[in-house]
Amino acid sequence: MSTLSLSLHLSPSSSLRRSSSSSFVAKLAADKAVEQVKSGMVLGLGTGSTAAFVVDKLGQLLSTGQLSDIIGVPTSKRTEEQARSLGIPLSTLDLHPNIDLAIDGADEVDPNLDLVKGRGGALLREKMVEAASKAFIVVADDSKLVSGLGGSGLAMPVKVVQFCWKYNLLRLSELFKELDCEAKLRLGAGDKPYVTDNGNYIVDLYFKTPIKDGFAAGKEISALEGVVEQGLFLGMATSVIISGKNGVEVMTK
Repeated sequence: MSTLSLSLHLSPSSSLRRSSSSSFVAKLAADKAVEQVKSGMVLGLGTGSTAAFVVDKLGQLLSTGQLSDIIGVPTSKRTEEQARSLGIPLSTLDLHPNIDLAIDGADEVDPNLDLVKGRGGALLREKMVEAASKAFIVVADDSKLVSGLGGSGLAMPVKVVQFCWKYNLLRLSELFKELDCEAKLRLGAGDKPYVTDNGNYIVDLYFKTPIKDGFAAGKEISALEGVVEQGLFLGMATSVIISGKNGVEVMTK
């Protein structure tokens, strides 16, 4: 893996607060990813706060004529709504099954550029679109870097059908019992089960120790009847753009 650092120096007298600075650097990272977009491309549009910066930038470049004839394939209803509001032409995998470039965020990034994604709930559509892409650029901040997937202690999502979801929650918990994994149904408004764009529930897995073999874990999870998709995105990212207090770093395999 190789890295390229792009330093950003903020003066001590800057009026930007820490949160504003983080947002500013995240936008710089999103802009860096968008530099790879060319007119005429079919683009996979990710979901989440970082991906929203990418969609905003694409809309800006379209409106000024710096980009033209691009087509976006959104990975969620909220991304679709944002893109439409900015005048970005949209399509689907049915009509455009070959995507030139996808840009999205990530919840965890390990040294091999393998990912955990889906805490925003769009993991099925994200994986479908990004697997169909010739190149996949990930944009994230340095808090998402982990030594091993699951290492953040935060949710690793698994999308399940609503039918007998408790049965699958129990099976998922038992599957990783040796890793002291806790499985929880994701809740939404009013403490009711969170429902994805495709009408599924999400069981979030919380690992006390990192997953040793991501490919084996993903295969075991996906083999369970009633599991729709899981949040391990392995061998998919072609590069990762990381933003931090010192600027932007581009990581490639």
